[in-house]
Amino acid sequence: MKITHYGHNCLALEIGNKHIIVDPFITENDLAKDKVDIMQLKADYIFLTHAHYDHTLDAEAIAQNTGATIVSNFEIYSHYAEKGLEAMPMNIGGIRDFDFGRVKYVNAIHSSSFADGSYGGNPGGFVFTHQGKSIYVAGDTALTMDMKLIPQYAKIDLAVLPVGDVVTMGVDDAITASDFVECNRVIGVHYDSFPFIKIDHGAAQEKFKRAEKELLLLEVGESITI
Repeated sequence: MKITHYGHNCLALEIGNKHIIVDPFITENDLAKDKVDIMQLKADYIFLTHAHYDHTLDAEAIAQNTGATIVSNFEIYSHYAEKGLEAMPMNIGGIRDFDFGRVKYVNAIHSSSFADGSYGGNPGGFVFTHQGKSIYVAGDTALTMDMKLIPQYAKIDLAVLPVGDVVTMGVDDAITASDFVECNRVIGVHYDSFPFIKIDHGAAQEKFKRAEKELLLLEVGESITI
């Protein structure tokens, strides 16, 4: 599985021969908009953790360009299906088998509404599993005891956790979250893209190092493979 970071909480996952985009927010992200052309992105699926505009902004354009299927909770699924886009529902606690592997939809503690203020359902996260490897994408969330359930679903090889604080958990809680999900390798997301979530990269990585963990703060367009 190959993971590419496109800024904020936006990821591209290559699993098998399928291309997945998570939470596309590029064209209004100053850190990404001049580096990533959304019309050049490949996507078979678009997974959305919740409805906030900084996670859904470019979903419709990418779906229209690629024919990708949008996957999210019932409210977000319905929103895009009513626009005539390909979409399929999941919801918290559910598991669905795809042509690239298995996905478990897990709990997150946050809020969720579309840019027009309409209800976006409950926020969530995803555990992607393919050929014995699993990635946990937490989405926007506070630290929650529900994270202790994650290792019961799958052995997590890589955790994608928000570290920007203020509107999600920050670095200290992300370290605890990595304990809960039993994964010491973390990609940090949801930082620096707005002034109020800027972080000290060195200090954050040093905290993880002292906890005997690894915090990856990928550049826009940078990839890793597990």
